[in-house]
Order: sequence, then C-alpha cells, then structure tokens
Amino acid sequence: MAINWKTYPARGVYDTLLAAPGEVRPVASSLCDYLGSLTEKEVRDRRAAADLAIRNLGITFTVYSEEGGSIDRAWPFDIIPRVIARSEWTRIERGLRQRVEALNLFIDDIYHDQRIVKDKVFPAELLADSKNFRPQCVGATPAHGIWAHICGSDLVRDRDGTMYVLEDNLRVPSGVSYMLENRLVMKRVFPELFANSTILPVDDYPSQLFDCLASLSPRRGRRPEVVVLTPGIHNSAYFEHAYLAQQMGAELCLGSDLVVGDDDCVYKKAITGLERVDVIYRRIDDLYLDPESFNSDSVVGVKGLFRAWRNGKVGLANAPGAGVADDKVVYAFVPAMIRYYLDEEAILPNVPTYKCVDRKERDHVLANLARLVVKPANESGGYGMLIGPQASSKDLEDFARHIRRDPRNYIAQPMITLSTAPTLVEDHVEPRHVDLRPFILSSKSTYVTTGGLTRVALRKGSTVVNSSQGGGSKDTWIVDHEAS
Repeated sequence: MAINWKTYPARGVYDTLLAAPGEVRPVASSLCDYLGSLTEKEVRDRRAAADLAIRNLGITFTVYSEEGGSIDRAWPFDIIPRVIARSEWTRIERGLRQRVEALNLFIDDIYHDQRIVKDKVFPAELLADSKNFRPQCVGATPAHGIWAHICGSDLVRDRDGTMYVLEDNLRVPSGVSYMLENRLVMKRVFPELFANSTILPVDDYPSQLFDCLASLSPRRGRRPEVVVLTPGIHNSAYFEHAYLAQQMGAELCLGSDLVVGDDDCVYKKAITGLERVDVIYRRIDDLYLDPESFNSDSVVGVKGLFRAWRNGKVGLANAPGAGVADDKVVYAFVPAMIRYYLDEEAILPNVPTYKCVDRKERDHVLANLARLVVKPANESGGYGMLIGPQASSKDLEDFARHIRRDPRNYIAQPMITLSTAPTLVEDHVEPRHVDLRPFILSSKSTYVTTGGLTRVALRKGSTVVNSSQGGGSKDTWIVDHEAS
C-alpha cells in the first residue's frame, strides 16, 4: 500500500509531520508530498536500499544478552525522517547552549569553592551522596574551565508540542555516529530530496569534534596528537569509537596501547618507539580510566593517566569528574543553576520532577506510583526504570521498597505523552514515539549539532526508545522551509 496521509492516525498526540489526518505540517509538506507520490513497490525498494546500505557500511550496535554475552546487530533504521523547522531549532539551540554553560559552571564550582552549596541553592547532602563526585578532582583546573566537552541532552515533546529536556548525558554520551550515518544512508536512498530541499547539513561534526579536542592540547603551535581511548570491541558503543576515530583521522587506542612516562606525559606505543599523545577522547568511565587513581582492578584504563591530566600534560575529554552533573537528581536542579550562574530563566524547561530524597515529594511519589515514571539516579540506556501505568503490582511494591530504602537514588516524573513520528511498519505507516538527542561541544567556543539523533520506539505503544531495548532511529532534518 502506498502512503496515504489521510488515513494516518495523528490524533491525541503531537505528531512531528502531521497536525491531524491528512493535515501535513508546513515544514514537512514537501517531504510528505513526495512520500505520498511513491508507489508501494517504490517504498519497499527504498527501504530495501536503506537496509542494504546499513549492511554495506557495517553500521552495527551491540546488545548485551541476559546470558552475559553480547550480540552485534545491524542498526535499526526507519526511512521516514523526523522534521523540525529551523526557526524552532534556533530557540532549542540557544536553550542547549545555555544549559551546558550552566552545567559546566556548576561542575567547576563543585570542585572549587562550592558557592552554590554554601548559598543553599544546591543541597550539601546531595553532593555528599553523589556516586559520580570524584574527590580526586577537587582543585583541578581543566583547559578553558570546561569539564563536559561533549554533552548529549535528551529532548522530548509533550502532547501540546512543548519541547522538554529529559536528561543530560555528560559522562560518555553516545549516538552521534548514528546521527551521521543516518544522514549518509538517507542521501543514498533519497538523493532527490536533498537536491530540492533546504535540509541543513550535519557532516561537519567530526571536524568540529577534532577542533574541540585540539583546543585542549597542552602543547601549542603544532598539530596535536589526538587519540580515542576505547575499552574494546565488547563495548556496546565500539562501532562509534572506531567511526569517530576514523572520521577525525585519530588513532583508536586500547589502554594497553598507552603508557604514562616518568615525566607524566602520555605516550602511545608505535613501531618506531613511544610517541607523545596530547589529547585523549576517552570513552571509558571514570572508575575504569586509571587503576592508580580510581578502580585498582581496571584492566582497560591507563595507569597514571589521571596524574598526567592533573599535571597538565594531557587533555582529557570529558574531564574526570564531569559525571557529577550526570545524575538525574542533579538534573532537577538545572533550572536553578541557570538562574544562579547566569541570572537567566531556562529557555528549555525540565520535565516536572519529584525528588524522592525530599520527604514531601517522596510521599507523593509513593502515593501515586502507578501513575509515574520512576528512574534511578545514575542508570542509563533505559535500565532500572519503572513505568507505573504499565507495571505489575509486584513491580510497584518492589519499587516502593527500593525508594524507601534509598530515596537519594530515585526521581519520579509524570508520564509525558511523547510525540510520535510516522514510521514504516511492514507495508504501511503508523505513529511511533520518538525522542531527540542533540550533541553539544564546549571548549573555547560552543557548537550544537544541527538536529541530533532521533530515537524511535519501534514497538507499537512503547515509549522506550533505547536501541538496547528494541528502539531504532530516524534521520533528523532541520529544514529552513521559509527560505525555500
């Protein structure tokens, strides 16, 4: 069946392409007209071409199985893109810049004067119980005062179209390689759409990332030696590590490829001997980064690396300790941080959030558990969540017990009616829920990707978009339709 927008069920929820059945949003009119003109065979052929491109390009992701192994899978991709108007994106971009600036000021403050704690804007007890606060980082001064050089903030739309920030990922945010590859696949499958539309490009990210990393080099006046540090092929994001290294012209290294010398400089092992490394884009969590300073059992890190960073002999992105702000309880305080550090109101709102560490808010959560989404403070990938309306009685009881036992570790949020996007399901189009992860680079200047990675819940009715739990993705188009 060819795509018929008049029968598409765009009701009761904000859909990214249609305001109602047959009522295409102006920003998506060219796209929907084109897709609607394709025959059933042409739609099938385009989807087959996308699947083939993904296989030929080797775009994969890794899912950990319950048996303890890992499975490498082809990247799940839908050929109908998500579209956002440039005029709206301009405001979103300003909101992301504002947010990341405040987060970096917060992290720097936390490892220095802790003014925000002394002024009682951020509770001291939350910092004391933080799993990602690194005492080793107190007093450290990274280049440009920036700790979170790469941030991925997850955005969701509610029923009325309001865009909210759902969370900020500041430890080792992943997904940007899929944003780039999605665009590459779409250009192969629909080259005519790119010839006739004002779709803003995304392919400058690798060069922007390199420039961001290069600015952290302790050695000036020469092209810095930048490497990507990966825990190895069994990591779920290994494809991305290898892809970004290749795109930047940087070397992909394991911890065993690097060594810290007596001069506290970092060197990589080469056939010709040791070669100094200036900047490391590390894709390893703090605790496994350096067995000398963090987890002594780590076999994927580099002994002495933290010491080299503290002594200014190497740049690390993100800086150790940046994860103190990658905490869903800390997230609840970001609007307050923006007021405190920038004297501004947040341009992008948070999803309303109940902090279980607060007795009054905890009581409300426990009394309304069946209507809320509960999240642990430091999990990622959609793991450890409770979706109240879909939970069993036993799950509700278990989570109530978890919350009472460790309230600091939980927040709760009302169910957001996530926006949908038309998605090809077998031989027709159905709405599927989506979110969006733009990436923000911070160094001497700030760069925001033009759009980001749109993740889509491929199962009907599901709101879980994580690829590790059955989600897929779409290309994200920022379109200057008013200029066309």
